[in-house]
Amino acid sequence: MICGQIAAMNANVRDTSNTTPPVDAPQRSDSARDALPGTPAAQAVQGGAVAGASPTFSPLYQQIKGLITQSLQAGEWKPGEIIPSEVDLASRYKVSQGTVRKAIDELAAENLLVRRQGRGTFVATHHEDRVQFRFLRLAPDSGEPHHPPSRLIECRRMRAPAEIARQLELRAGDGVILIRRMMDFSDRPTVLDEIWLPGSLFRGLTAEKLNEYKGPMYGLFEDEFGTRMIRAVEKVRAVAADDMTADLLKVPKGFPLLSVERVSFTYGDKPVEVRRGWYVTTEHHYQNELS
Repeated sequence: MICGQIAAMNANVRDTSNTTPPVDAPQRSDSARDALPGTPAAQAVQGGAVAGASPTFSPLYQQIKGLITQSLQAGEWKPGEIIPSEVDLASRYKVSQGTVRKAIDELAAENLLVRRQGRGTFVATHHEDRVQFRFLRLAPDSGEPHHPPSRLIECRRMRAPAEIARQLELRAGDGVILIRRMMDFSDRPTVLDEIWLPGSLFRGLTAEKLNEYKGPMYGLFEDEFGTRMIRAVEKVRAVAADDMTADLLKVPKGFPLLSVERVSFTYGDKPVEVRRGWYVTTEHHYQNELS
């Protein structure tokens, strides 16, 4: 099945069985030499190398990375579970261990996998602190960052407003879930979240379930609904508190707030959450690391 997937990824690459290369043909890449002769992986890379300028070409390790990601998306290895060793994956995909290691390195850098010294490589989970703080960037001006308790304000199903439908790639009027919650830092209202989710992906999500769950909200989405947040795009701006926001955050109307609008994506770059947050930053700041 896996070999067939690799071959399918390159089915549109022209035949390269002619052993006499044209004068301007590029040299074979290391990836082409790495794949075992006669395997679909080797044929895929060989075809891509000759196609050189084709935008569909990708190095062999990137193709292996794609296949591992497909297995993660299909749930072959669940969050928190160990994945097969590099040796086993190399045997499975008929490539070298070095190629598998390079693919896993990238997936670890993207926080999809976690390497644990002496134990192996595991599927990342939203229950790990370092993963939680990838999506919660508010830090105290003094002291250590921590995940604050939250209070649910409302959870209801409704028809998607046009802008939310556009951001979630739904049809206007499709069912969505609206969640509003407050996050308290040092017993002070600090973050007001407005969260929009596709109703079809989160069937069974209720206020009771949200109140009963003791872990992070993304952990609930992962455990109960099989939806993992892979990446997010955010827009940050300064705004003045309106009547509703001021009342909930216990600040005067017009008080300066930090507004953060996020669209979160799961596997396949599918948008699965729109989140609008209003932050009180008198004792906190929004921290991000660029690399």
